[in-house]
Amino acid sequence: MARSGSRVSREDENADINLTPMLDVVFIMLIFFIVTATFIKQAGIDVTRPEALTAIQKPTVSVLVAISAKGDIWIDKKRVDPTSIRAHIERIHAENPKGGLVIQADREAKNEKLMAVLEAAKAAGIAEVAVSTTQD
Repeated sequence: MARSGSRVSREDENADINLTPMLDVVFIMLIFFIVTATFIKQAGIDVTRPEALTAIQKPTVSVLVAISAKGDIWIDKKRVDPTSIRAHIERIHAENPKGGLVIQADREAKNEKLMAVLEAAKAAGIAEVAVSTTQD
């Protein structure tokens, strides 16, 4: 009788479910998604974009620059001095070098500010530069 009792207790010990491998897989997947995620830096203000008949959506964007109607330049939710645009663009672009730059210029903004951002992007070595618009 003692033998049959010990046999049952061994079977009960082996019947437990080991969740460790499943948790390992879940944590590895979580790390994978965090590492491969692309984070977009927001400009910081809302602008009224100009209308355009043709538009192509850019799949990878790492830097957003907003130009307000008053001519203020915003990068990463901070108002930026026109002399330091290039440094801010280089810093953000270094975090995601595969992404491009999108300029969200208000339709009332001066072309002078838009050209300053375009020149800073060119000096920073960003080839993919676009101006954000709305479709008709």
